Amino acid sequence: MTEETPGFEEKPDVPSGATSDDAEPKAAPKEGAAPAGDANADAGLVAQLDQVRTALNERTADLQRLQAEYQNYRRRVERDRVTVKEIAVANLLTELLPVLDDIGRAREHGELVGGFKSVAESTETVAAKLGLQQFGKEGEPFDPTIHEALMHSYAPDVTETTCVAILQPGYRIGERTIRPARVAVAEPQPGAQTPKTDKAGKAEGAEDKPEAAEDKENGGPDEG
Repeated sequence: MTEETPGFEEKPDVPSGATSDDAEPKAAPKEGAAPAGDANADAGLVAQLDQVRTALNERTADLQRLQAEYQNYRRRVERDRVTVKEIAVANLLTELLPVLDDIGRAREHGELVGGFKSVAESTETVAAKLGLQQFGKEGEPFDPTIHEALMHSYAPDVTETTCVAILQPGYRIGERTIRPARVAVAEPQPGAQTPKTDKAGKAEGAEDKPEAAEDKENGGPDEG
């Protein structure tokens, strides 16, 4: 039996040429401490994400602007299409107005009979379907925006400038006037004034008659 020498501990064999530090185990890295390389990588990812978000916002704004421009283009094309159609219909009906005038004169003279009557009524029906409207009536106030005065006179029975005769009817399509009504107008007689009445319904300047005179005029009994 071998005896161990007190105070003497056996050490592991150390290879030749190795230092004492190599023989000791290295300490494990502390938990929570990120390497410098990982921090730099995270910063790069954040920067790339910001760039992607900026590019996305720019592309979204471009798309919204293109959509708004397209909507404006569609509305403009639709408005132009309606305007062109209205102008074409107005030009067609303007060329048709002399025919309608002839039909109106034939109707006034009782000549709208037979096959001509059927053709005339069909023509008026087609014009009405296209939106043609006739206007202009005797007795309506004169409006220079829709009436054209060809004759002028004075009349004691009018209180304002009035259309007293329709020489040619006017025509419109919707709010567009394609021909004003050609009329003869009459104005109030110069110097003529409507007599004013007081609250009692008596004309101004009329004198009150005595009661006796009124009784005598009414055939009442004489005094005494």
